[in-house]
Amino acid sequence: MKFIKTNIEGCFVIEPNLIEDNRGGFYRSFCKEEFYEHVGEVDFIQMNHSINLKKGTFRGLHYQQPPYAEEKLIRCIKGKVIDFFLDIREGSPTFLEYGEIELSPENRKMIYICKGIAHGFITIENNTELLYHHTEKYNKEADRGIRYNDPKVTLKLPVELSAVSDKDLNYPLLREDFKGIVV
Repeated sequence: MKFIKTNIEGCFVIEPNLIEDNRGGFYRSFCKEEFYEHVGEVDFIQMNHSINLKKGTFRGLHYQQPPYAEEKLIRCIKGKVIDFFLDIREGSPTFLEYGEIELSPENRKMIYICKGIAHGFITIENNTELLYHHTEKYNKEADRGIRYNDPKVTLKLPVELSAVSDKDLNYPLLREDFKGIVV
């Protein structure tokens, strides 16, 4: 696997090494040893599957408040998304900056997101599905989010929105004195 640094420290685009022959192909999507070499100890304890029917579906920007902050490994197994990762770590040199990456089955790229990063995506094809690996289980009391259209963030969406949950639309705007989270 190839780990490529992003503009947000601690987040990596991961490109697996595809081995092809007359039967098709094979690649490793996780290796504890390789992850340890690049990001440190990772213990994924929960896997989620996101199913999105319409192009323009936005989910996010989600994170969990410490001590339930989590690392994530995300890949698209059907369709195509633009995946966003927003730095909300207090004192980070890239605080409130974001990165983005196109994920699809064709490019086989994955994104590793470290603690202290809010995550979201927008589908750019109908019938898009993603797999998430998490280092923490979902904790309702620690669940937080930032609106996709928060003026302090200004995401550039590549397609028009078609679906956003009420929960994601109703996150409060970031306050002027928001300094981030400590992870």
